Amino acid sequence: MAEAAAALDLSSFAYLSIPNRPGDAPRLIPNYPSAWTKHYLQHHFERFDPVIIQALAHPEPFEWGLGVGSSMPSEPQRELFEEAARFGIRYGFTIRIHDARGPAAAVTFATDERQPKFERCINENGRVLQLMAMYFHAHALRKFTPDRIVDGVALSPRELECLEWAAQGKTAWEIGHILGIARRTAAFHLDNAKAKLGVHSICQAVARLVVSNSTMQ
Repeated sequence: MAEAAAALDLSSFAYLSIPNRPGDAPRLIPNYPSAWTKHYLQHHFERFDPVIIQALAHPEPFEWGLGVGSSMPSEPQRELFEEAARFGIRYGFTIRIHDARGPAAAVTFATDERQPKFERCINENGRVLQLMAMYFHAHALRKFTPDRIVDGVALSPRELECLEWAAQGKTAWEIGHILGIARRTAAFHLDNAKAKLGVHSICQAVARLVVSNSTMQ
């Protein structure tokens, strides 16, 4: 992600996954300064970070920073912005991940100055950045998620991943494209998942996955 972002003249990014269950820690993958990310997590800034609050409330990507937008941040929020600015994080473009499979997540591309180059990059490559965020989330979710038991049946990580994408309406060809595998390989994993779950269709397999997720929550 860092290399892909750098190719678009975006030096900083952060992926944040907010857990569904209270008390669970958020998961953060950034290339921000480590001192800032450690400070952010230690003080649970995700609980009142205006960027995360807006991302959870509104589905569309947005720009942020002091002086951006019409709303006035609260005093704690303004202080958070000022602290982040000391680490070179002053403005950004945040993308909410639309994912019914797991925790809410967002990917942010940040910069130390709101320069025309940054604005131009966002305007010209907004859709590309959204795809990058979606793919990164898929891989991060797979890394974070341990081997899963779906309705009492153990699926391999790849079988689960393909089934989760199928639950979002993706075809085997689309799943293969997203995961960088052949369509027949994606179909093979879906067939294995169906066989293990003892069902005859992808719809039935997805239904068992949904029931299993609901039970876990």
